[in-house]
Amino acid sequence: MPKPKAEMNTDNWLRQEWPLPSAATLGSFVRAKGIVLEIRARLPGPVKKSLDLEAGRLVLKLPPTAAAEFTAASTIVAKALEGIESLPVIPREIEDILTISTTERHRWLKDGRLPSAGTRTVKLAGRAKKITFHVFDPRKVEDILDRDMVVNWREEDAATRADNRRQAAWKAKVKRAQQSGTAAAPAQQISTDEARPQLIGWEEFERDGPLR
Repeated sequence: MPKPKAEMNTDNWLRQEWPLPSAATLGSFVRAKGIVLEIRARLPGPVKKSLDLEAGRLVLKLPPTAAAEFTAASTIVAKALEGIESLPVIPREIEDILTISTTERHRWLKDGRLPSAGTRTVKLAGRAKKITFHVFDPRKVEDILDRDMVVNWREEDAATRADNRRQAAWKAKVKRAQQSGTAAAPAQQISTDEARPQLIGWEEFERDGPLR
């Protein structure tokens, strides 16, 4: 049997931490991980994975023999965190922040309720083709979250679906009637007497006219 690998002792490693403000993460672990990946992309290859997320804080750890790399990486991380609250929100992050589905994101983006802050093009690891997607302004996302607008949007969508079902049912009924040769008279051909509201005292009002 192979011998188990000895655990690496990191007690004496160089370590630095930076808290991630809630204004940057918007309460989302997915968003926090996205920030880590964004900052890792700015670090030199050998030290990228030395930066990680621990309990809502960015943590950089390197062995004592890499003091120069540690200092350089610390400077890059600190600079990258300046204004991190303005980092655009990407699709998977906004879905987690607002607790919405991909279908809802696409629908609300298309009809303008979810405003786009532009597009971003990236090349995924292991893929030759680049992908382009919409990104979102974190402050507008925060406003949507604070005002609980997603609840209203879902109610609007439910009302629209119900109305569409009613219209579809009516059209299907009219079509069946036409096919059977017993189509009902169009709404505009309904007689005046039939269309008139059946109010109490209506006959007296028509006979005597309006109040003078």
